[in-house]
Amino acid sequence: MDAVAGAGFAAIGLDHDDEKVAMLRGGRSYLPHLGEDLAPRLSGNAQVELTSDPARLCDADVVLICVPTPLDEDRRPDLSAVERACREVAAHCDASRARLVVLESTTYPGTTRDVVTPIVRSDGGGAVFVAFSPEREDPGNKSHTTRTIPKLVGGVDEASAGLACALYGAVVREVVMCSSAEVAEGAKLVENVYRSVNIALVNELKVALGAMGLDVWEVLDAAATKPFGFARFDPGPGFGGHCVPIDPYYLADAARRHGVETRFIELAGEVNRAMPGYVVDRCASALATRQQTLGGARVLVLGVAYKKNIADVRESPAFEVIGLLRERGAEVSYHDPYVAATKKMRRHDPGLTSVAWDAVTLASFDCVVIVTDHDWYEWGFVGEHARLIVDTRHAMARAGVDGGGKVFPA
Repeated sequence: MDAVAGAGFAAIGLDHDDEKVAMLRGGRSYLPHLGEDLAPRLSGNAQVELTSDPARLCDADVVLICVPTPLDEDRRPDLSAVERACREVAAHCDASRARLVVLESTTYPGTTRDVVTPIVRSDGGGAVFVAFSPEREDPGNKSHTTRTIPKLVGGVDEASAGLACALYGAVVREVVMCSSAEVAEGAKLVENVYRSVNIALVNELKVALGAMGLDVWEVLDAAATKPFGFARFDPGPGFGGHCVPIDPYYLADAARRHGVETRFIELAGEVNRAMPGYVVDRCASALATRQQTLGGARVLVLGVAYKKNIADVRESPAFEVIGLLRERGAEVSYHDPYVAATKKMRRHDPGLTSVAWDAVTLASFDCVVIVTDHDWYEWGFVGEHARLIVDTRHAMARAGVDGGGKVFPA
């Protein structure tokens, strides 16, 4: 929305969450990693309207659908939010004028043509053009912006693709036209399958090399000196965010409906989902060196965002770690400079508030687990005051802090 308004278009930001709308209207952001100036810029822009009233769709010539596409309990695509959005678009449509509808939510090939198009064209009046253009974002990465990241566009027909390209061409530096909406949908999934598979590979290597007495980080440092044929990925406590833990299953489900089993993709998901359990086992091993067990231990989780320097907790492995620690009898707290309190999510409701950050608090826990290595943390301070540290991010060693034998990699 900010990029569209910045290109000179009048923009309406519609969300059913009144709290989010009120925050943005007041110049306050609920996504601080997007920059402190974003919310004031939106609230102070006369070209931008922020609302929770779907009737405002009536005045939109272009509608960009950016809603969640989660998985259901069986890890199958849940397109209910997309379908609701499309029904609202259709219900608030001026049949006498043309409209472009673009789906930006990640989904399986065929969604735009088979799900979105029939709904938004259901009234039979006017000309409704339909396209797909996936969002591409790397939260916390200041090297790339909405304007500088190439934008994929695929239409359900040539006219729709042309209109969508014209729109995005006024907003971003480079538009890449795909031959169809399905190609653009597939490309977005491939991007995230690539990440999922490679993260699973290094996570599995971490466990295997650790069993051999080797430091996976040192091995990766050595391998990364090769100037060709190697793209580095780092291990961690699992995977998080709205993309990598979810999107590969959209492709797997679509392939299954075409009679194909994507064993490699689904195996990667299994490996990554097993990492929180591995972290908890490492906590138990670390405590055992102090003649303690997880049962009754006080454990502090550092960082609950799914990646460093952001406040986004969607699908964060931290909540799996917290849940598994609790199951094994630990008393768990957390600290995160970007997340003051947890909220109810689709699969988790920890009901926790970030604890104070000081030496006394840090030293009061039997074990500290580094899950998210925010740059905010001063690792020397952690090494000085924590009794025992389980490090899933190589944060201590990277900062040159050995912890005097109390740091356990995980």
